[in-house]
This record gives sequence, structure tokens and C-alpha cells, in this order.
Amino acid sequence: MELMKGRISLAPISPEKKWAALPIFLTSLIFFFVLLTSLNMGLLASLSALHAVLFSREAVETHPSSVFTVPAQASPPPPTAPSLGFGVPRFAYFISGSKGDLDQLWRTLHAIYHPRNIYLLHLDLESPRAERSELAGRVARHPLFSGNVHVIAKANMVTYLGPTMVANTLHASAILLKKSMEWDWFINLSASDYPLVTQDDLLFAFSKLPKNLSFVEHTSRLGWKEAERGKPMIVDPGLYKTTKSRVFWVWPKRELPSAFKLFTGSAWMVLSREFVEYSVWGWDNLPRILLMYYSNFVSSPEGYFHTLICNSPEFAATAVNHDLHHIAWDYPPKQHPHILSVNDTAKLIGSHAAFARKFRKDDQVLDFIDQKLLRRSKDGFAAGGWRSGDDGELKPGPGARRLMRLMDRVVRSEAFRKNQCV
Repeated sequence: MELMKGRISLAPISPEKKWAALPIFLTSLIFFFVLLTSLNMGLLASLSALHAVLFSREAVETHPSSVFTVPAQASPPPPTAPSLGFGVPRFAYFISGSKGDLDQLWRTLHAIYHPRNIYLLHLDLESPRAERSELAGRVARHPLFSGNVHVIAKANMVTYLGPTMVANTLHASAILLKKSMEWDWFINLSASDYPLVTQDDLLFAFSKLPKNLSFVEHTSRLGWKEAERGKPMIVDPGLYKTTKSRVFWVWPKRELPSAFKLFTGSAWMVLSREFVEYSVWGWDNLPRILLMYYSNFVSSPEGYFHTLICNSPEFAATAVNHDLHHIAWDYPPKQHPHILSVNDTAKLIGSHAAFARKFRKDDQVLDFIDQKLLRRSKDGFAAGGWRSGDDGELKPGPGARRLMRLMDRVVRSEAFRKNQCV
């Protein structure tokens, strides 16, 4: 080999050496061909397997939330927990009271307690701080209440005739949604309410119902309420003061609305979780518009949710025209219903209702209900399958049969559609 003008020159190869290199070349060519063929076949097999996993019908049905799913709408409402369909439900209770209601509220809590449910308690700002602290302390010390019973720490001012009751209910709804998404119905009660059935009875009856139903006693036939409730305008000082005072009327009166239809009814309801989410989050503007309108409405708790559900196409068909309460009113109703007593026991049972009001503290009729209807034990809790350690075990009694008859009348009959939002 010699160096010439910067080039490398190789000595010539003899013919014998050329023939000697040919087998090596052919062997290498065959090896690389086999190797490339194997790799290609393996890659194709892997791609086929990947295609089967990503695009097979089974994979799409098993993983509906995959990246290939196209949302049905650009701005969906806030996410909700998966619907559980039929089955043993869970209730979210809100029990409210005022000054002097601590012991009565505590008794009602025990009467409706079940470990499947979640409970939120509230004594309003008129209650002495000592009562509110005592309630929180009782819950914290109770061995069963630490997981599913909660107390609103910052009390709200609540005026019976004003919108502060609606604000208080929406506040409670928001807290319960934050605490858990695993409940199905919201039930609001006062300390002067009391159950007429056990929780096993109630859970059993509701396990037979679609979970989108809301029990809201309502009517659009305002009658005397048109002049006394619909047209007057009030201001509730509870919205801006820390001490309770009466609402006051302002002038002039207003005309009935034309943008929506007014409904009125009972302030005590059983609302589906889906409707509560809509009321709190309001993915259209109706909940907010109505909330502002009802801020000047006399007895807004008897109209806000009723008008909202019946003016919402998404929920109007789910309204059941009953509040599941037995309440004895005058006609036209006064500000408060009759106080129930032992003389009303036949009517209480015959109503087939789940709850009743109004009761005096420690009245004799409550002892009758405890013994005959709830079968409460010495620890204060009503009879139920959960007492044996399984909160999914239900032992419904006569109360369940009464409730089922009520459901047959208001849900599983022509009355359901006939009496809906009319």
C-alpha cells in the first residue's frame, strides 16, 4: 500500500480471494433477511393486539371514559357520582333548630339514625353559643356519630318568613355534597319533626323507587297566596344583621312574573341528589334567577324549590306531589300548623306518611311513637337490621307496608302525572 496525492490505494484482490469471500457475503445476506422478517412479523402481531385492545367492542364498553370518547356537549354540568339505580339507598338529612331546641333535635337525630345515612345538624345564630357548643360536643363524644353525623360550625341567622331559610337549606345541601357523593336523597327536617316509620321501613320503600324522584308538595293554584305572598315584597334583616328581627314590607307591590310560573307548597321535602346538585351548581341560570326573585318573597321556603323544579324541563317530570309529612293546617293556613298530641295518633298512622310535625318537646305522643311505631330501645335508637352489624340488612316492619301503600297512591298510579306541576 502506498500514499498518493492524499488518497488511500488498496492492493488488488486476486480472483481466488474473491470466490472465497462470496459464501460469507451470502450467509450474512440470508441472516439479515431472516432477522428483518421476524421483526416485522412481531411488530405486526403487536400492532394487531394493540388494535384489538383499543378498538374492540368489549374494550369500548368496558372503558367508556377512554380518550377516544367524544363528549356529548361542550360544557357539561359538574360531574356526579355514578348512579346506583335501584337498591338500598342512602339519605342525607339536614336537621335544623333554634334557641331551646337542642334536646328535641338530639331526640329526633336518634329516632332517624342509620349508619348508611349522612346527617348535618344546625342550631341557628339565635341559639346561645353554649347550646351550639354542647351539640358539637355531644356528636364528637358519641361512639356512633363520629363518621356520618356533622354539625355546621358557623351558625346562620334564620328568619322563618324570609329567604334566609332557603339560603340555610342551600348551604346545608352544599356541605352534604362536599362531605359525600354517595347519598341518593336529601331530607330537610326541623327539631319539631319526628318520624312515623323506622329507617329500615323508609330505606326499603325507597329501594323500590327510581332515584331521580323528588317529593315536593306543590301547586300553581295560588288562591289567597297570590295577594298575600306573590305580590308583596319584603326585606329580611337576617341577610345582613347578626341579631334576629322581623321581616318588613316594602312598597310598591309587584306583579306576578311572566318569565316563569309560580308554584307554592310545603317547605319540607325529599329531593333527589341530582336535583340538589342542580339547585346548588345551577348549570343553567334559573336557580340563580329564582334565588334573587325569592329574596323578597314572603315565606320563600314554600315556593323556591317548587317553582324551580316545575320550571326546569330536566326535572319537572320527576316531581312527586307529596311531602311525605303529616301536618295539620288551618285553612287558610296560619303561620304555624297545629301542635300534634296523643289525640292525633289515629290520624298519624292513617296518613301513611314517613314524618309528622309539629310536636312539643317530650310530648306524650312522642313516647307513643317510640314504643308502637319505632320500637326504640333503651339506647334511643329505633329498631333496624343494622343493629346486628350489617348496615345493608333491612328488617322492614308495618311502617314499610304503610309507606308502600302511600307510594302506590302518589307514584305508582295515574295521580303521579295528573298532579305533577299543575
